[in-house]
Amino acid sequence: MIVFRFRIWPAERILSDKMYSYISSIWSYRYFWFSLVQNDLRQRYRGSVLGMGWSLLHPIAMTVILCVVFGSIFQQDYRFFGPFLLAGMAVWNFLTQSITAGCNSFFMAEAYIRQQPIPMAIYPLRTVLGLGFHFMIGMGLVVALSLWFLGWPGIAPILSIAPSMLLIFLFAWSLSCIFGLATVYFRDTRHLSEVGLQILFYLTPVMYPPSVLEGRRLGILLKFNPLSPFLELIRDPLIYQKLPSSETFGVAFALTLIAMVVAYSALKASEKRIIFHL
Repeated sequence: MIVFRFRIWPAERILSDKMYSYISSIWSYRYFWFSLVQNDLRQRYRGSVLGMGWSLLHPIAMTVILCVVFGSIFQQDYRFFGPFLLAGMAVWNFLTQSITAGCNSFFMAEAYIRQQPIPMAIYPLRTVLGLGFHFMIGMGLVVALSLWFLGWPGIAPILSIAPSMLLIFLFAWSLSCIFGLATVYFRDTRHLSEVGLQILFYLTPVMYPPSVLEGRRLGILLKFNPLSPFLELIRDPLIYQKLPSSETFGVAFALTLIAMVVAYSALKASEKRIIFHL
């Protein structure tokens, strides 16, 4: 019998303990940030005829339009390309909107920050949870379309979606914290991020299969695209009907862990001074 022993260095143990206590303190304020998310959703749909129906209508309309245009360009069967495109758009929109909306998360909460010293990660969490609500609706539509057109992928691929969704959520939350803090100290961060994400959109296999760029110079960029693994985590079980590879999980987990550590370190370093920059 082979026994593997992993040694945790003191610095790593201290960091993990501090992160755990920080997340515990966030959970202790769960009624506060949950009420903020509820209020944001009410404000968004107040006076709307369709209400939450817009969360379904918008991705369906965009998928139909892009499927007609790009499906013919790439000569893809709509029964495959429709769920493929919708899954990519759902993940892409959630991650990128978490970045752009997260840029204003601390400015939106300025009144709360001035009144109560609570963990600052709550305010980007409020933003990501609101977007996550629409992400879940979009993912439900992706699952329904993939089952309808492509069939049942098996129990193992379906179960793999849960940890994948958790990784995507934690990654989005961390990015929202990082870009929110960057905007506090440098107000042009949102504009620069919007330009950068627009460029990154065409380098991410959202509207086209990765096989289109195989053997080309741009195909190399897909391997270094930080968002591609998160698209694969959703597409592999639902579209390609297989478990995501261990490499895909490993890269996504590593990126999420790095983003979480950077977000936590940045928040702890600037939490007491951020109010002077709002």
